[in-house]
Amino acid sequence: MVGRPGSMIDALNAADSRRNPVAGTRLGARIMKVVFRAPTWLYDNGFGWALGQRFLCLTHRGRTSRRRYRTVLEVIGRDPAADEYLVIAGFGRTADWYRNIEANPEAGVTVGRHHFAARHRVLTESEAESAVAAYERAHRAITPVIRRVLSRLLGWRYDGSEAARRRLAAELPVVALRPLTGGRREDAT
Repeated sequence: MVGRPGSMIDALNAADSRRNPVAGTRLGARIMKVVFRAPTWLYDNGFGWALGQRFLCLTHRGRTSRRRYRTVLEVIGRDPAADEYLVIAGFGRTADWYRNIEANPEAGVTVGRHHFAARHRVLTESEAESAVAAYERAHRAITPVIRRVLSRLLGWRYDGSEAARRRLAAELPVVALRPLTGGRREDAT
């Protein structure tokens, strides 16, 4: 079983098949699919709290369909003073969730056991560069993996240099999500 054409699973499988004989196989595709869908499954089945503040579930409305969608995103940063969670649009400005919140700002966020109505703002390129640099510093042990994944998403070799970070910030928007009301949150039920 393989991911949808153009999906992150497809991109990782294609690149890894040259280096890892299992990754290009059906078994490798299944494993990657399970790994990438695990956070969504956890949120869908009431276990999102197990992910702590590492992932959040964004509930948003389709820009044309007006249907509700849920997307699980990795939190790349947290600004407690501004009460913001930072996420990155890994597929750039064409990511459906990104296009949806730009068209219909009404959104909900669930982080752990907390849920809140959210507003968003797109970070400036300078803020995005700082956020990505902080994320890399906070996760030094997995920085090579982060850079490999970012390289595949970007389509060019991301090496973590200032120039590469500046280019990344121009191509992949970083979005800050914060509660609509001054930090008041509801417990998720």
